[in-house]
Amino acid sequence: MRQAKIERVTSETEVRVELGLDGPPGGSLDTGLAFLDHMLAQLQRHGRFRLAVAASGDLDVDVHHLVEDVGITLGMALKEALAGGQGIERYASAFAPMDETLVHAVVDISGRPYLGFEPEGLEIAGEAGGMNVYHLREFLRGLVNHAGITLHLRVLSGREAHHVIEAAFKALARALYAATRVTREDLPSTKGVI
Repeated sequence: MRQAKIERVTSETEVRVELGLDGPPGGSLDTGLAFLDHMLAQLQRHGRFRLAVAASGDLDVDVHHLVEDVGITLGMALKEALAGGQGIERYASAFAPMDETLVHAVVDISGRPYLGFEPEGLEIAGEAGGMNVYHLREFLRGLVNHAGITLHLRVLSGREAHHVIEAAFKALARALYAATRVTREDLPSTKGVI
């Protein structure tokens, strides 16, 4: 079974993540930030992952630390659950629309962390449940750096933070699902290692 349990404790946050790449979808989500729980539910549903997250943090200061540290811990769990990547598809992309918003996510489970995320030329207004697009970027940065994946996430259209963030999580979930499927016998790299 491709699963992992990770706990990360800092002076600002405490995060526990349980991840099962092959489902069944679901799991308890309690970060103390309802909108972040709602976004993690998108990963469960659209990524078809078993994902349980319990987290607490200094929300009286800001949501930044908690959102970033959940991304970091999820990235650590993803890397452990992939266990070297034998047989995975490796590359995938997915689009997700939400009303006026369209997001495209492209994933390479490469062992090389890189985040391409710039909602170029778009003025994305407001926040959703305390999160804005900059918090989304920090979540994604934590995820890719600790999972060792390349992610390009393009916001092709969108104006409202809730729609942009939710479409981003949905596109990411669908791309991660496809990239983590076991579709072959060998390792998908000519280097012999991911």
